[in-house]
Amino acid sequence: MMNRRAVTSAVLAGATLLAACDLPAPAPPGTRPAPRPDIPHLEQSAESKAMATYYSGLQRGLLTQGLLRTDGGGVDVPFSARDLSRNFLRIAFYQEYTSRGGRLVAQQTASRLHRWRAPVRVSMQFGASVSDDIKVKDTTQVAKYTRRLARVTGHPITTVASQGAANFHVLVLNEDERRNLGSDLARLVPGISFADIDQVTNMPRETYCLVFATPQRDGHFNRAVAVIRAEHPDLLRTSCLHEEIAQGLGLSNDSPRARPSIFNDDEEFGFLTTHDELLLQMLYDPRLRPNMTEAEARPIVNQIAAELTGGSV
Repeated sequence: MMNRRAVTSAVLAGATLLAACDLPAPAPPGTRPAPRPDIPHLEQSAESKAMATYYSGLQRGLLTQGLLRTDGGGVDVPFSARDLSRNFLRIAFYQEYTSRGGRLVAQQTASRLHRWRAPVRVSMQFGASVSDDIKVKDTTQVAKYTRRLARVTGHPITTVASQGAANFHVLVLNEDERRNLGSDLARLVPGISFADIDQVTNMPRETYCLVFATPQRDGHFNRAVAVIRAEHPDLLRTSCLHEEIAQGLGLSNDSPRARPSIFNDDEEFGFLTTHDELLLQMLYDPRLRPNMTEAEARPIVNQIAAELTGGSV
């Protein structure tokens, strides 16, 4: 059983990542996109079935230990204004991974504040092996979740049916589909590095899901892609959707001191918590500006945390 959340969140410089599984090119402005042909359902490979068995067992183990909570936190996990400020600074101003020797390695590094300026338009894209049941469940969950995120942040966040209209692509793929994604990424993302492609196509079993988002020079995101394993059972898959979409909005790090939170490697909480909603509200507070450093933001963050909790830092 994993004792940490195996989720990779990296901010990539120099390339705008697009997610694609043989996606049609966007239609020219003012034209109606051609209907997408039906894609035949493909059978799972033996390896993909083995992965599904593994993750089902992993989820059972987590639940047996009282982890993957979906209650959002309660009286058993109080937090103060000081906790909220500390957690925000660690999660919003640091990255989990850094590039070294052409590879992404686990090493927390200082960063700047990043968030979206443009409306976030999320599309769900599924591999040909993914069942209709999973497609319906995930599409419904993400539509509900984006409405919640929009309410919390005050930022326009919606789901869209057209991949061409999306700027946040969520891919739900099985083992074989994800491993074969490299050529599409290389073709659709000019300049994407081998390290970035490798992160997607050679995800170790310990990595449940990942998200890439690309900040512009002004500190704003304009595109993101999340990759979710289709082999996950429902709860674990939804947990990945919650964390990766939230991290793709700008909360790119985890902290072992953040509680109750999905931005923690301990797996205690599976769904976005009340604490995490406040982190997102802080991230999109107009008093903070993209590209701010931790030192510049700290006094403002302390003030906002005190206002949100009714306490003091």
